[in-house]
Amino acid sequence: MTRVLVVAASAVTRAGLESILAREPSFVVVGSERHISLGEEIAEQEPDVVIVEATDHDDGTLGALRLHTGELDDGARPTPAFILLGDDRDGTRAMRALRSGAHGLLPRDAGAQEIVAAVMAAAAGLVTFTREWANAWGEALADRVGAANGAADAEPLLTARELEILRMIADGLGNKQIAARLAISEHTVKFHIGSVFAKMHASSRAEAVMIGARRGLIVL
Repeated sequence: MTRVLVVAASAVTRAGLESILAREPSFVVVGSERHISLGEEIAEQEPDVVIVEATDHDDGTLGALRLHTGELDDGARPTPAFILLGDDRDGTRAMRALRSGAHGLLPRDAGAQEIVAAVMAAAAGLVTFTREWANAWGEALADRVGAANGAADAEPLLTARELEILRMIADGLGNKQIAARLAISEHTVKFHIGSVFAKMHASSRAEAVMIGARRGLIVL
């Protein structure tokens, strides 16, 4: 049996959700309308899934979710899965809700089948959200990837000579050795190394090598 706790500011919403859940033989609705904290209610009822009605997935709601999942994740008892019900369709907030510990995102007007399916999935350790949420989340993710790619494209590229010198630095060669191999002066080597440091925002040879490895410019 899956124990489900409903947390809703509206008595009408709470009654409607409990009515839907009560019709499912594998669910047991737990909790009461007593005015005690969510943490106390969870500790007392030990639900498997908690459905939380939220005005929107703002910082306050997500902060409370992070607090409760963090407090309950003590290894002494299983942490319940949280499902958020709200009207917010912001993809970035959806990503933040999932990172905060939500196992489900549903609109306030979700149907009975959607609610039952989300609770079953959450109890099984799965994450669910509607197609609308999936589209919003995908758009937000695409925006983030695009921004990251744009930032990478905006980074100054190393010239062939600078890349060659960076690889020699990675091999442990000093300025004099690099100058001898490339048949250039040590002054020119120092100039190129300074340019490498500036473009890679590095303050040392070791840092330049590590940044170069992370960017795939060199192989350690």
